[in-house]
Amino acid sequence: MKRTLVWVLRFLMIAVVMPIAVGTALAWNKGWPDSWRTADWSSSGLLPEAASVPEARVMILAARTGRWKSIFAEHMAIVLKPAGASEWTRYEVVGWGNPVRRNNYPADANWYGNRPYVVTSVSGDAAVDLIPRIEASIALYPHNRRGTYTVWPGPNSNTFVAWVVRHTEGFSAELPPVAVGKDYLDDGVAIAPAPSHTGYVVSAWGLIGVTAAFREG
Repeated sequence: MKRTLVWVLRFLMIAVVMPIAVGTALAWNKGWPDSWRTADWSSSGLLPEAASVPEARVMILAARTGRWKSIFAEHMAIVLKPAGASEWTRYEVVGWGNPVRRNNYPADANWYGNRPYVVTSVSGDAAVDLIPRIEASIALYPHNRRGTYTVWPGPNSNTFVAWVVRHTEGFSAELPPVAVGKDYLDDGVAIAPAPSHTGYVVSAWGLIGVTAAFREG
């Protein structure tokens, strides 16, 4: 029994405490802007000019959030470009006004000064098929009313991305473990497909979530 407890504690140290400690050290070393007004929300240069990309593209981008929250959490957005389009289109949820926003920031914007990265990318014919389905799902997102946004446990920006992925046929993604809110489900204690569509998520009001899936683990 004692040996089992030791192994459990070691696992928790590796899986939980060490990532938080590393994230804390990196965030502390980098520092963060004093407020959202002084943060950098400009294009990061991650994406090329849309006109130079002839094929259709679908992407999920993520970046660390602001201030101390950057130690624990990331913000996700969905970026689309139909074939031949001259502009990227960015969809995300924010915490003020009506939550769902279209092109509120540059497609590859820094988020609170943090550079984004690509979580998943689909191109070509698969993206052509996905784009109208994704936009139809976005229009049906149930938490798009003023005052419905909740930083934790959700619904928040990551709840939005996970919901769209789950409700769009043919769209799958392995979302970051630190995408806080992705496991928030609408029905309290509930089970739903994992965003990768290779397993399931069990969630209790978004406070506790367990994912069992081939891609997420």
